Amino acid sequence: MNAGLSIKLNGYMKRIFILFLIAFTINSCSNDGPSGPNPDDFDRKAILINWADNIIIPAFTELGRTTSSLHISAQNFSNDPTLQNFEVLRNNWKTAYLAFQHVSMFEMGKSMELRYRDNLNIYPTDVSEIEENIETGNYNLELPSLNNSQGFPALDYLLNGLGDNEDQVISYYTTNSNAESYKTYLTDLTSRIDNMTIQVLEHWQSSFRDEFINNSGNGANSSLDMMVNDYIYYYEKHLRAGKVGIPAGVFSGTPLSTHTEAYYSDDLSKSLLKESLIATQNFFNGIHFQSNEDGQSLDEYLDYLNTIKDGADLTTIINEQFDAAESVIEGLNGNFAEQVESDNSLMLASYDELQKNVVNLKVDMLQALNVNVDYVDADGD
Repeated sequence: MNAGLSIKLNGYMKRIFILFLIAFTINSCSNDGPSGPNPDDFDRKAILINWADNIIIPAFTELGRTTSSLHISAQNFSNDPTLQNFEVLRNNWKTAYLAFQHVSMFEMGKSMELRYRDNLNIYPTDVSEIEENIETGNYNLELPSLNNSQGFPALDYLLNGLGDNEDQVISYYTTNSNAESYKTYLTDLTSRIDNMTIQVLEHWQSSFRDEFINNSGNGANSSLDMMVNDYIYYYEKHLRAGKVGIPAGVFSGTPLSTHTEAYYSDDLSKSLLKESLIATQNFFNGIHFQSNEDGQSLDEYLDYLNTIKDGADLTTIINEQFDAAESVIEGLNGNFAEQVESDNSLMLASYDELQKNVVNLKVDMLQALNVNVDYVDADGD
């Protein structure tokens, strides 16, 4: 081999060696340890089991107990409209309304089919429609058009809004010329609340529980993806906007005190918001219903993924923001209608604190979990 050819071959081999070295280096860098845990490697089924067995079914069971008591007390009052029976009825309404806050976010299965939340808690209630239904006796509460004249808000009007004191309210069920119709409408409402709750609970206790936990894969139709979307939708639209933002005038530009939850009650709207906030934070952390025991949930999932935001643990950020919102809400008047009218700035401040977790949950958490939003955001936030 002549010297010229040898030099050419040596140069060629050198270039081949350099290219090989570059390729090896790139490949080594790209595989230098895992890029991060894969969301699909987490035991999603363990989360679903904890949600179903320790949160959802127990919460609906408790609600069913309270709605049964509510309906029985409505029947007792209808049969014997005394002050004592009225007070029992009104207390049972409050108890059931508070218990409802722990299930309102679970709009899956039979709840979605029945449009459970819409039937039980659309407010402001339509007073004119309620009075027309009572006057004519011609109503079908299964019609979607009557969603806003039934449920807990309609009972709020019938138990608190018919007069300035208990005697005036009771008179509608005793001496009023239409007293029998008022009593019939009252018991029809409580019967429907109880019957719908029984349907949802029995569905969870039967086939839907296993269907829910076994659908543990990923993708838009998996149980976890759908539940997380329902959870965030509830927090954003029903808790943040419905209970605070709309009455405070965030979306209308004008405060709407008549749009508060439990408008006719003296001091319940704040309690309902606080109960709802507790329920949403407990769900995030997998806290068992009516217990301090902690099970698998979104917090463990995020911790497994080592999800960091602005140098801090996302799970900690979310929980601290829940606590910050609760702290501001604690300073509100028990009656949100009065709060809006006396100092709406505190309602707006509460909304701002709640809004911060919309970003944490809807943007940062969903990105980490690789879950897509499946609902339309129409209020520009």
